[in-house]
Amino acid sequence: MKGKELIVEDNFGMSGNSSGLKDVAYLVQIAAAAESPVLVLGESGTGKELVARAIHDHSVRGKKPMVIVDCAAISPTLIESELFGHERGSFTGAVDKRIGKFEQAENSTIFLDEIGEMPLEIQSKLLRILQEKEICPLGGTRKKINVRIIAATNRDLEEEVAAGRFRLDLYYRLFVFPIELLPLRERQADIMPIAEHYLSVFAAANHKNISGFSESVRKALLGYPWPGNIRQLINLVERAVLLCEGQLINQVALPVFRQFATTHLEIKGVKSMTDNQRDHILAALAKCNWKIYGPGGAADLLNINSSTLKSRMVKLGISKQFG
Repeated sequence: MKGKELIVEDNFGMSGNSSGLKDVAYLVQIAAAAESPVLVLGESGTGKELVARAIHDHSVRGKKPMVIVDCAAISPTLIESELFGHERGSFTGAVDKRIGKFEQAENSTIFLDEIGEMPLEIQSKLLRILQEKEICPLGGTRKKINVRIIAATNRDLEEEVAAGRFRLDLYYRLFVFPIELLPLRERQADIMPIAEHYLSVFAAANHKNISGFSESVRKALLGYPWPGNIRQLINLVERAVLLCEGQLINQVALPVFRQFATTHLEIKGVKSMTDNQRDHILAALAKCNWKIYGPGGAADLLNINSSTLKSRMVKLGISKQFG
């Protein structure tokens, strides 16, 4: 888009030429200049933490470190203490005072990764922080804080709200400035720039003189559906560099995932990317009896948000009459 330039690559952490990436970079610039909550959406491995870091680094809070919380990795019994802290003696085992993540992020940014995993009772406390700008450590008193919140999830929060697993009021409060990251299979123009960037990084780190990829490898990379997205591509390039004994990478190990096998085969044929994507979505819908939402639905099978699937269906002209 005209006037929408990418943020410096070293800070944004991504390379690429797709319009989708340029749109994301433009939204990152807007978010960095603001103080509103940001919700980053996308499949695992699409770079949600990189986007959060870019927003923080380019904001007025960037001089202080961003505090990262993986909501999926913390036990539900410990998450309140982890986030908000506790006073000594506030519960059995609380032998010392603990400063929570929110207080650690004072005048900085807290990144709540996988916020869709956060227990409902903690969601209500997070809502209070967003509304009142204050926290209450376990066994303590309320105190004002100055923290910017960036959250991320690979779940469809609308479905989580409908299922009663996510608060509607918190969803609306976080959905002030959403940034959705498309999966790598929908950003083919970014595949080789990312691969070439990390080829240089890993070749230098391992003291190897590797100039690039062979034509057959380039075709293989461009034809692969990348179910693990950017993270998978980076790991694959690192492995290829370690195994390479010449100046060109002549082979890569591309694992075959059952749900993407049809797509991978068709890309190697004569179909266009659009036709291939349309056929892949139709196959998933047929397999799920045209159920889109929830467990066993097409979005779940394709490992994408239902909102992304619906927009893809509209763009590709898919309706049940084609089933």
